[in-house]
Amino acid sequence: MAHKRSSSSRPALDTFREKIDRIDAQILTLLNRRARLAQQIGNTKGKTSAVYVPGRERAILARLAELNTGPLPDESVQAIYREIISASRALETALRVAYLGPEASYAHMASKEQFGAKAEFVPVETIPQIFSAVENGQADYGVAPVENSTQGSVALTLDLFIETNLHIIAERSLAIRHCLLSRATKRERIQRVLAHPQSLAQCQHWLATHLPGVPTEAAASNSRAAELVRRDPHAAAIAGRLAAERYRLNIIDADIQDQAANYTRFAILSRTWQPGAPSGDDKTSLVLSVRDEPGVLYQVLRPFAAHSMSLLRIESRPLKGRPWEYVFFIDVEGHVGDQALADALREIEPCCMSVKVLGSYTSFGSATGSARQKR
Repeated sequence: MAHKRSSSSRPALDTFREKIDRIDAQILTLLNRRARLAQQIGNTKGKTSAVYVPGRERAILARLAELNTGPLPDESVQAIYREIISASRALETALRVAYLGPEASYAHMASKEQFGAKAEFVPVETIPQIFSAVENGQADYGVAPVENSTQGSVALTLDLFIETNLHIIAERSLAIRHCLLSRATKRERIQRVLAHPQSLAQCQHWLATHLPGVPTEAAASNSRAAELVRRDPHAAAIAGRLAAERYRLNIIDADIQDQAANYTRFAILSRTWQPGAPSGDDKTSLVLSVRDEPGVLYQVLRPFAAHSMSLLRIESRPLKGRPWEYVFFIDVEGHVGDQALADALREIEPCCMSVKVLGSYTSFGSATGSARQKR
């Protein structure tokens, strides 16, 4: 009976597969038509305009989320179109993107999510090298960590914004999802665990509960831990899914971090910045140095409140070479093209020694989430 059911279902399967083949042919034709239009747009813009326009890409993804009726989830549609856009963009030019390596790090994951697979990713060893690569033209863009939801701000990145003339043109918020990776297929075979010390600390409770007594070892990075684990069938590494793919390791357990809400925010760096038009869902990053006067910080912040703008973040950093003087990093809702923000910036000038706009941009971290919630 089982054989008869299998034989009777064969014509139906063949029919479905033929339909899929026809649809694939249509999709391929449309993809190439889309790519040719993208090339024409590139030729129309000329060499003086930026090839990479993150605000436009976010608008495309948000519009697709509005149009999507399933069964594909928005996240899948977003991933598919990210690669379509990346491949089309590569027909104009190959973007070089510097990130904090090594390969298969979380910074690498954020870079691929932002630019797609067709960009050329350049791993560097330190955050200053990211800034230097972009400044010197060795990379078109950089991806630098700015803030972690559990560890706080990355002070070195903030200091480099003071010392360089780079701009923020976008941001990417990446969920840090630690996995236990190994050549082994069962947790019981693990005899030691390797990871960066920060990752070991973030998974401390999980390790004590699920691998009690198993020794841990610090590695220079999670990617390096995954690389070392390839040589030992009884060792495991804590790293992301990209490391599992890169080093061909099994994911024994996923999401082993002690805190589920663990995110790192990355800034997308560029030598140039074209503000573009406000999208209605923007953020502006500022660096302010203020006069040493009583109540000056209140005077600086008051115009933002008066114009009904929310401050998303404020942080002080010491001004190098000038003891007891500080600069303030401020993220505020709005775009420099908005009248309210323009007015606020004008009003704070008398209180400040300098006002530097790092950039106005929309977040790529959840380009489709708000659209889905509207339905």
